Amino acid sequence: MIDLWMLARFVAALGFVLLLIGGVAWVARRYLNTGTIGPTSRRRLGVVESAALDGKSRLVLVRRDDREHLLVIGPASTTVVEADIPARPAEAAPTALRAITNGER
Repeated sequence: MIDLWMLARFVAALGFVLLLIGGVAWVARRYLNTGTIGPTSRRRLGVVESAALDGKSRLVLVRRDDREHLLVIGPASTTVVEADIPARPAEAAPTALRAITNGER
């Protein structure tokens, strides 16, 4: 039979560990840099789409502010295919990446 004192120690230890995990998570969110300036700021950088070209290379469409850049990322180098493309709204026609991966030109 489980001793009542051991059960109380187990519950107290479990609660302590959960509080430690929550405290570390709170400190990490509060004080570590998340890449944005404030809670309401819009992210300036993001990967719009990515497609595998072969086993080692990827075609990546990256958005920075209101511009997009098409890159080929390989194991040895990164090549800019097209730079400074005006960004399209999300609901617009297929992006350059979709057109290339679908075989359209």
